Amino acid sequence: MTRAPVPPKANGSPGPMVSVVLPMRNESRGLDGLFARLVPALRALAMPYEIVTVDDGSTDDTLARLKSFRDEVAHLKVVSLSRNFGKEIAVTAGLARTTGDVVVVMDSDLQHPPESIASLVAPWRDEDFDLVYARRKNLDRGGFLRNAFSKGFYAAFDFMSEIRVDRETGDFTAIDRKVVDAFLAMPERNRFNRGLFAWAGFRTTTVDVVMEERQVGTSQWGFLKLMRLAANAITSFGTLPLKIWAIIGSVVSASALIYGAYVSAKTLLFGADVPGYPSLMVAIMFFSGVQLIGLGIIGEYLGHVFSEVKRRPLYFVREAIGFDVPPATTSHTPGITVEDTCSDGL
Repeated sequence: MTRAPVPPKANGSPGPMVSVVLPMRNESRGLDGLFARLVPALRALAMPYEIVTVDDGSTDDTLARLKSFRDEVAHLKVVSLSRNFGKEIAVTAGLARTTGDVVVVMDSDLQHPPESIASLVAPWRDEDFDLVYARRKNLDRGGFLRNAFSKGFYAAFDFMSEIRVDRETGDFTAIDRKVVDAFLAMPERNRFNRGLFAWAGFRTTTVDVVMEERQVGTSQWGFLKLMRLAANAITSFGTLPLKIWAIIGSVVSASALIYGAYVSAKTLLFGADVPGYPSLMVAIMFFSGVQLIGLGIIGEYLGHVFSEVKRRPLYFVREAIGFDVPPATTSHTPGITVEDTCSDGL
């Protein structure tokens, strides 16, 4: 099935338009190589395009270099966030600024090859798919521990959540405009973007892509960040951890009652034994640990509730360059974006 032709846009650009969202932090050294490959790949599509870069609180000269590239790279737009809000929020900020009929989200470190954009857009254009994920052909998440953690996370996520996420796909995605609008209509502050897209339930497919090594710099994703993202993802898409802990509490309580009955019967029949101090301390420490873990899980969910009820904006835009008008999502999605300056430049 071929997607119905898209009518010309109000600005006069013919046919469907592709937007590329590039979240980045401290990627100054890799910008030359990025645009040297990205721009030819977009021109080869023979479609109108725009490039929306999101500077997520960089501490180097990434923002200054992005501004300078606007003289060389056509249709380059720059969003600068007021601080580092994290990749999930940066992607959201970029999506809120796009105008294309299809939006490609990709990393800025060239691990996602720009030449594969055509492969992602093709199923959207020719087969009417709404979401097209790049499936890693050479899946390697960097070492034994990281791979083991990744497998454990996806297994836990699939077991505990109401949706399924393909572990061999990532953020390199082509997204139809209606899916972008649905995503931006979800107001939660604790965001796991791939989970939100999966929850929306649109027609999805995958395309095999050979990923590349990071060209310059180091990954912004340390182990602790991955742990926080994993905990946030699991607790955002299901309450099974709470239910599991209720079962654990019930089992522990039942075991304690059975053991209490056993001790009582043994005392009545054979008399009381002298209690052992080591075993008593082990029991106290064990059950105290069980209670603290349970409180921690409850606290994680309460933290989500606390974050949501405050209804703070997801992010603040310090500067936006290259946009004719503020994003349409500002008016109907409270808290998605709030700018502290009217800095939309041409």
